[in-house]
Amino acid sequence: MKTWNKLFMYLMALFILPTNAGLHASGRETLFDKNWKFYLGSIANAEQPIFNDSMWRILDLPHDWSVEPLSLQRENITIGPFSRMSEGFIDTGHMVGGEGWYRKEFTISNDDADKCISLYFEGVYNQSEVWINGKKAHFNPYGYTSYRTDITSYCNAPGVPNIIAVKVVNSGRNSRWYSGSGIFRHVWLIKTEKLHLDKWDTFVTTSGLRRKGKEAEIRLSTIIHRIGLQNQTGEIGIKIYSPSGNKVFSTSQEVRLADKTPVTTSFPVQTPELWSVDAPVLYRVEVSVSSGGREYDRISIPFGIRTIAFSAEKGFQLNGKSLKLKGGCLHHDNGLLGAVAIDRAEERKVELLKANGYNAVRCSHNLTSEYFLDACDRLGMLVIHETFDQWQKPKRDNDYHQFFDEWGVKDLTAGVRRDRNHPSIIMWSIGNEIQERADAKGEEIAEKLVSAIKQYDDSRFTTAGVNWFWDNPHYQWETDSERAFRNIDIAGYNYAWDKYENDHATHPKRIMYGSESYPKDAAINWNLVEKHSYIIGDFVWAAMDYLGEAALGRTFELSPGEPSHQNWPWYNSWCGDIDLCGDKKPQSYYRDIVWRERAISMAVRPAVTLGKYIMMSDWGWSLEQLTWNWRGMEDKPMTVNIYSRSPKVKLYLNDKLVGEKETGRENYIATFEVPYEPGILKAVNAQSKEEFILKTTGKPSAIRLTADRDKIKASRNDLSYVKIELIDKDGNVVPDTSLPVSIQCSGNGHIIAAGNAAYDDMKSFRSLTPNTFRGKAMAIVQPDEAKGTIQLTVSAEGLEDVSILIKVE
Repeated sequence: MKTWNKLFMYLMALFILPTNAGLHASGRETLFDKNWKFYLGSIANAEQPIFNDSMWRILDLPHDWSVEPLSLQRENITIGPFSRMSEGFIDTGHMVGGEGWYRKEFTISNDDADKCISLYFEGVYNQSEVWINGKKAHFNPYGYTSYRTDITSYCNAPGVPNIIAVKVVNSGRNSRWYSGSGIFRHVWLIKTEKLHLDKWDTFVTTSGLRRKGKEAEIRLSTIIHRIGLQNQTGEIGIKIYSPSGNKVFSTSQEVRLADKTPVTTSFPVQTPELWSVDAPVLYRVEVSVSSGGREYDRISIPFGIRTIAFSAEKGFQLNGKSLKLKGGCLHHDNGLLGAVAIDRAEERKVELLKANGYNAVRCSHNLTSEYFLDACDRLGMLVIHETFDQWQKPKRDNDYHQFFDEWGVKDLTAGVRRDRNHPSIIMWSIGNEIQERADAKGEEIAEKLVSAIKQYDDSRFTTAGVNWFWDNPHYQWETDSERAFRNIDIAGYNYAWDKYENDHATHPKRIMYGSESYPKDAAINWNLVEKHSYIIGDFVWAAMDYLGEAALGRTFELSPGEPSHQNWPWYNSWCGDIDLCGDKKPQSYYRDIVWRERAISMAVRPAVTLGKYIMMSDWGWSLEQLTWNWRGMEDKPMTVNIYSRSPKVKLYLNDKLVGEKETGRENYIATFEVPYEPGILKAVNAQSKEEFILKTTGKPSAIRLTADRDKIKASRNDLSYVKIELIDKDGNVVPDTSLPVSIQCSGNGHIIAAGNAAYDDMKSFRSLTPNTFRGKAMAIVQPDEAKGTIQLTVSAEGLEDVSILIKVE
């Protein structure tokens, strides 16, 4: 069954166009990303229509200026986009923010003369101001909140150009992770009639299944907007289309029109196909509004038919079946791309999670991109949707706390209204490790936030990530955690697995999950998840490496007295199961065993040097690798960890039995000490005979290029990720080789980013001449908007040049 599910998901990915076209299908919404002018710096009067921007750079959105090389490169101070003078320091991975300006001209046609005109920004980091023709139309303080601005009254008459100016400020210490800077998600121009609908007002959900699942009750609500018209009556039409595109329901009803006319209705869908993680089928609702025989507006929204339920007795249930959440926490950035939310990059993250056993993701700790949620819907990934990392009390001096009182409810409800039609979302999280979570004021805030959510969506459950009180040491978990959990439905435990069983004895109806956990605690967490129905899952920190929180997952071999924390040139977290290039790290192979995704795996590290010790952070992992290449260490002891649920495992070196050991029943690890000798290291499950092999490779003899997709669309929202590997004569990756490679591109596309997955190789980040890291590097290719081919060529000293062709359709 697993094989079929993976094949199904692969075929789905092949035939789905990675573009926002499905979300913004009608002509009412136009992608507005192209040909913006940009300047990095503070400029007086840049918002005015008459302003000389002829020397500004022309670029397309999404855009993140923080990953661009700094204009002033100083030895030992800056490397590429990284600076020791960064205000964010290790939090933001030594990247630099600042102030930036964007300008764009557009003209309203005569056909649109009487329409309502809006701009829709999916994400602008951080504080942003929107100016139209020299007048301020909008201010937004939170970089992750999508917002729509009605600019109708600011626009010139048809035929007269309009100037949009957007000021973006990312200053001070405002984030605990890499945020990016600028308009890093899509922008849309929306044109509607004065009688129209709004997607954020429209909510379609499954209110229940009847007749043993043969009929689904669908509930739909929306609002008809009438601006400056005298129409007194209208008609709303509703059509439902099945996953195969067949119309399965149609209705219409007359309505009495006001300036805002709420409409709520429900109806059945027969023999529904249910959305699940294994079969993520999507229906589509088409809603139209007419008056006087004329159709004024039509919107189309994908949705899934499914039911969710939580209880201490049965855990989490999807469509009536209990399901444990194999989860990971995920920041918003896209590695080598920075913060830019290109559609294919967002989709690829979901593909990588699915391929590595995950069925759930916690979006940490902010509103994620729309397309990421679209991909979760289409590919079958459950989502905990999270909005805040702080409320009134700061974690960093310039963070969102300064805006929370005025904007908190607005930003929370913006996310709920935008995203409530996504079947992938199962919980709304009101915050992560909030300092006032157990204060009387915190209870008041939590109650207000939950009430705001329920106003717009009463079909899902609320949660929060609550940690041990290391930030408030006078609190006691046993008494004060009750206040933190009182107003939410599902209790998220950050790094507190040891509290589960005692808390259950006191609160037998409480539903719990590990909202964050250390990689090294994977087994003990998952054993508790499998043991108890009231523990519904576990979310490791983190599923993937991300920019910022530099060196969070650090592990070093140190001498006594040597500093235990290095922060330069580290720039990424290095705590993820999956690295920046999408490859599995040793902890991911271990998680495969814990989650029963594979039978056996193995990793190796040198024994600790005499007189030194290992310093590993709580988020770190052993200095082991999946390699048997240890040249220069012949006859020296190596520590071999075999991961398996088999009671006993055997280890062979060059067909000689090294030994047989029991794996721990709690951690599934058997450890061997083996003098290094080149050849073949083989781990075997003693009873079932499954094997895992590490082989000493030869020297690099060639470069191998592998594209994740060698056919892509002629859209800037599509990408091809090309893996660069140094291989020996037998085709094995040579993991102990670091060589600079030169990357070139020609044809109908360009290299948007390249580099490696290393945690501290700043010189290789977004470089066209990166070093390989453990034998690998990566180039990301973006097509132009013309059909044809892209040729990527990679060279390295002493090796033959290699090229790969990518077809652009």
